[in-house]
Amino acid sequence: MKDSKKLGVNSICVHVGEVKDEQFKGAISPMYMSTSYAFDQVDVKRYPRYFNTPNQEALRRKIAALEHTEDALIFSSGMAAISTTLLAFLKKGDHILIQQVIYGGTYNFIAKEFEKYGIEYSYTASDKFEDFEPLLKPNTKIIYIETPSNPLLGITDIKATADLAKRKGIITMIDNTFASPINQTPADFGIDIMIHSATKYMGGHSDISAGAVATSKEFIELIWETAINLGGNLSDFTVWMLERSLKTLNLRVKEQTKNAQVLAEYLEGNLSIKKVYYPGLKSHPKHTIAASQMHGFGAMMSFELKEGIDAMEFQNSLQFIKPSLSLAGVESTILSPAQTTHALLSEEERLERGISDRLIRFSVGIEEPEDLIADIEQALLKIKKGHV
Repeated sequence: MKDSKKLGVNSICVHVGEVKDEQFKGAISPMYMSTSYAFDQVDVKRYPRYFNTPNQEALRRKIAALEHTEDALIFSSGMAAISTTLLAFLKKGDHILIQQVIYGGTYNFIAKEFEKYGIEYSYTASDKFEDFEPLLKPNTKIIYIETPSNPLLGITDIKATADLAKRKGIITMIDNTFASPINQTPADFGIDIMIHSATKYMGGHSDISAGAVATSKEFIELIWETAINLGGNLSDFTVWMLERSLKTLNLRVKEQTKNAQVLAEYLEGNLSIKKVYYPGLKSHPKHTIAASQMHGFGAMMSFELKEGIDAMEFQNSLQFIKPSLSLAGVESTILSPAQTTHALLSEEERLERGISDRLIRFSVGIEEPEDLIADIEQALLKIKKGHV
């Protein structure tokens, strides 16, 4: 096949990382469900927990091509990918610097587990790159960022972070879930390791749980050595489902991103909305930085309802947009971070991060934007009538 670096994104999504059906010449990858393979007179001793079944190996190539890296690994969830990758590089006495606003599950993992391992950690005061360097220590091994961040869509300067880390000999990791490799390829700016909850945009249909890590072959080897011990491999049926989903990744994400811009502009002008968090708006404080490092501004946003409008009453009044956990499906979904993604944080910790009870996270789908707007309008009207 033609070098993936010379292929268009749709061609990569469809063709790179396919398993060739040599027996029947089928148009799609065959599925290899075996959990037991020959060990004698074979080139590779295959075992699902070793991340090297035929479907796993093929999908790794597709994800690596999308993220512009040498290799990748696929996990059973985003948290399996995050926890395994962090533990692969950190040991007792090491220090990690973490961007303040990150996914609540990552925050909880660090808070609950790192003390057991004797790993030191610090959080930045904000997503401002200028806050990073003063917090570095001689034993800092990793800088971990998430941009756009969950749930406030904060933007961190990717290149500046990578440049700082390289000067100090520090490894950089990014949670690239919200952007997806369609809207952001951090490896092009010098980030070492890209991590995804592949449950989200890579899966895209709200029907699988998966995680992914993309980086150099050298780093994948190190992560693999930890991964085979922690056992976070993905079943080959789900691997096959994920490969199927990735074929339409570019088409889905581009349509969702286009819709999100329309919805963000509408919400910003709505008198019932206090504030909209979306990097595609010129009012976003990091709009210029986002434009310099993103191919598109993504399909995730958050908005805060004005006082007097109950977040759950609003969500339960929607008829079309689903109040639902998770994100990035082809259907639009909405939720309250204070009750879901960041529920494990104390109220004080949430408020420190700008996560109020009236904050709504909105994952924009592929529906027509006028239908989504109409649903929001009727929900707000219903609430107002009920309060008369």
